[in-house]
Amino acid sequence: MKIVGWLIRILPFAYMVLIWNLSSMPDDAVIELPFSSLDRFIKESLHLVEFAILYVLFVIAFLTTGRFTVKRNLFCLVIACLFGITDEIHQSFVPYRSATIIDGVKDITGVSVFYYFVYQAYFKNRFTRLKKILNFFISFNSRP
Repeated sequence: MKIVGWLIRILPFAYMVLIWNLSSMPDDAVIELPFSSLDRFIKESLHLVEFAILYVLFVIAFLTTGRFTVKRNLFCLVIACLFGITDEIHQSFVPYRSATIIDGVKDITGVSVFYYFVYQAYFKNRFTRLKKILNFFISFNSRP
């Protein structure tokens, strides 16, 4: 269980590297769908979930330590949002990429929505199914 816990704790950082590397490529380098409007819609929609996933990975990492608190939840929110903003700035220096304020707003909105659900589930005992999923990761706690 200790090894799994450590692997889970590494995931947010590995995901950050993945995001950074993908952001370093031109917009159509990974995949381009045949219909440009669908391609654009999907890529724009990904802003809502891309950094929300990062937030969730940090939450899960903290859950495996047994030290997940309201402050640490807020820390996860701030880190995911700041990395989203940093990534937008980074994209402004990449050829064939762009950075817009609206993309940053989408990144922060996605993280904030997930923050709301995690906060309500874990600390306010709402959304019981989500709470059960979050509690599952506590079992990987390496502390005695």
